Amino acid sequence: MSTADISGGARLAAFAPVDSTARVDAVVRRLTDAIVLGLVADGEQLPSEAELAAQLGVSTVTLREALMALRQQGMVETRRGRGGGSFVRAPREAPQALDRLRALTAEELRDLGDHYAAIAGAAARLAAQRALPEDIAPLRRTLQEMAGSRDQSHLRRLHGRFHIEVAAASQSARLTQEEIRLQADIGPLLWSAHGRDDGTSARHHAIAEAIHRGDDDHARLLAERHVLDAMEHLIELRLREP
Repeated sequence: MSTADISGGARLAAFAPVDSTARVDAVVRRLTDAIVLGLVADGEQLPSEAELAAQLGVSTVTLREALMALRQQGMVETRRGRGGGSFVRAPREAPQALDRLRALTAEELRDLGDHYAAIAGAAARLAAQRALPEDIAPLRRTLQEMAGSRDQSHLRRLHGRFHIEVAAASQSARLTQEEIRLQADIGPLLWSAHGRDDGTSARHHAIAEAIHRGDDDHARLLAERHVLDAMEHLIELRLREP
């Protein structure tokens, strides 16, 4: 996936200043989520330490500690000399959705679904109110790419990208950051629930069209139902697990 296909809003949110507490951990989490979700591409060079520290609102010392942790995790590679710097190394294996599902109770899944539906619904509603044509274009590109892809791993990433682009179209950095965090945390779960369902494409198109028309109430309802349907399916699967 080329980062040219990702809207500026999503990338800006990924590199927006982190919270003032636990700065190193916050930077590690923010960059890990961006890498796992493909907001920065495999092999892409990160900005210089000074530039990236300024974007994230942390000191260069804090950033270096975070990059060291990412190198230890194999998420970043540092090259020396001319043309050197820090380069992204995307994980080769997708998170195991079944393991994540087993780690959550049905009650936790329901609560998580309520939280995520509220985020997704608010993002879709604001996107319908605020999105400009250049904000709609990334949604349409992602939908076209979904239609032409048969690779399940690629489709899983596109599914997450679509929802992040909806949040970016809301013009809310905080909602976009929360969408990124949730996609990194439970994106594989959501994909296992309805990623292979033929109806998913129609739901995505319906959300994009409601945003394009400026129908904020319908966009919100569609986004909320999309999440809650997936969570209901996941709860059913979890209750079958020993």
